[in-house]
This record gives sequence, structure tokens and C-alpha cells, in this order.
Amino acid sequence: MEPRVPGLSSGSTVFISAGASGIGLTMAKRFLAQGCLVHVCDINEQGVADFIASHPNASGDVVDVSDYQRVKTMFEGIAAQFGHLDVLINNAGIAGPTAAVEDMDPNEWDKTIAIDLNSIFYVTKEATPLMKARGGAMINIASNAALFGFPLRGPYTAAKWAILGLTKTWAMELGVNKIRVNAICPGSVNGPRIEGVIERDAAGRGMTTDEIRTVYQRQSSMRLFVEADDIANTALFLASDMGKSISGQTIAVDGHTEGLSNFLEP
Repeated sequence: MEPRVPGLSSGSTVFISAGASGIGLTMAKRFLAQGCLVHVCDINEQGVADFIASHPNASGDVVDVSDYQRVKTMFEGIAAQFGHLDVLINNAGIAGPTAAVEDMDPNEWDKTIAIDLNSIFYVTKEATPLMKARGGAMINIASNAALFGFPLRGPYTAAKWAILGLTKTWAMELGVNKIRVNAICPGSVNGPRIEGVIERDAAGRGMTTDEIRTVYQRQSSMRLFVEADDIANTALFLASDMGKSISGQTIAVDGHTEGLSNFLEP
């Protein structure tokens, strides 16, 4: 049975973008286990349908969060459904292209910024009025790429660094409303997404996936990939009364990343 954390209950309402797969789905399940009402959005129609069917407190929408009008319409529905929101988790994001700056496709740049950065503004803009009446927790899922340079991953890195600036700014704007805003910076998380990144990197460098995986793991002092549950544990802490005085902070969950250069030593 899921251990109970203080300050989360059957009356707590939670929204998670990209909540029907990966880290988002893991977080959604953990909040459901606390008795929360959890609403997710995702572009994966089947994933959203499966999530809604999984639990009586689960609900969701199929929405591309890089489309502001669709986000706005979704939150009109959430306002009618819940009337308020206690926890907002901005989790949507893509890995984006792997390319040097001179080879970067501007369309791929724009797509990555739209999903990884613009969507966080759109969602937060619409969610904030639902949180002001009684306060709550906003959690932005950034990346340890927000703490370093990340060769060949320019748009992803730019978006994640910007998220940390928004986290600080919104913590200052919304603190008076008892809304605390924090960012989690995951390292490489075990699962299909990092495996896809590894495969693309290996193909681009003419190396094996095992060689690239070793390079990635060497970036961490603990020589590991983190688990989705590690991120969910941190989100639960920040959303609960255990984190009630924490705001404007960046928390890395990455086994202590030493750097993000993917290049092997010569």
C-alpha cells in the first residue's frame, strides 16, 4: 500500500501534462494512490483512454499543449469539473533534434521550443486562476540539461534553462497566493525515451548503443540512470505538506550529474 503523505487526500485535485505515459503516468498513478483526483492530458489518445479507465478518480483530455486555444478550452472544462486545482505538474516535453548548431533544422527548433517551453506558459497561465483561491504546488519538470551545456541538443537545453527562470519568476509572483513553484531536474530516466535518444546518438556517431549508454552513465557520479519513481517521489514531497515551505527551488534527481558532454575523451 502507498504510504500516505500529509496534505494530499481525496479532496486534492492534480493536473499533469503528458500524464498518460512515462514519468507523467508514474506520477499520476502515485497521486491516485494518495486518493487524489487526477486529470491528465496527452497526445496519446489510447493512453488517455486507458488512464481514465484505470481508476474512478482518473480523468483526462487528448490535447496538444503547444496549441494555446486547445489548452484554454481544456482548462475551462477542468474549472467546471473541479472548481479549483491544488497541484499542477508541467511535464510535457520532447527530446528534440540531435544536431550541431549549423546543421539544426529551424522547424525542429521551433517544434521543440513550442512543446518544451511555450506549453508550460500556456498551461500555467490557464491553471493559475484555479489555484489562487487556496494555494497549492506547481512543479515544472525540467532536466539536468538546465544545469549544464548539452552539446548537439540546443533547443532542448534552451527550453529547460528557460523553465528554471520561469520557476523563479512565478515563485515570486505567486508566493503571496500561497502557491509554491519548484522545478525538478531529472537525469536520464530508465525507459523507452532515453533508449530512443541513445539509439539516435549511436547512429550519428557510428557507435554501439552500449557504448553510448556507458558514456551517459559516466555523466553521473553514481553511474546510473534514475527511475520514474524517483521523480514521482520528489513530486509527492513537493506537493505535500512536507514541502509546504519550499518554493523557487531547483531539485536535481540525477545521481549527481558531473557534466553533459556526450563526447568520448580522445
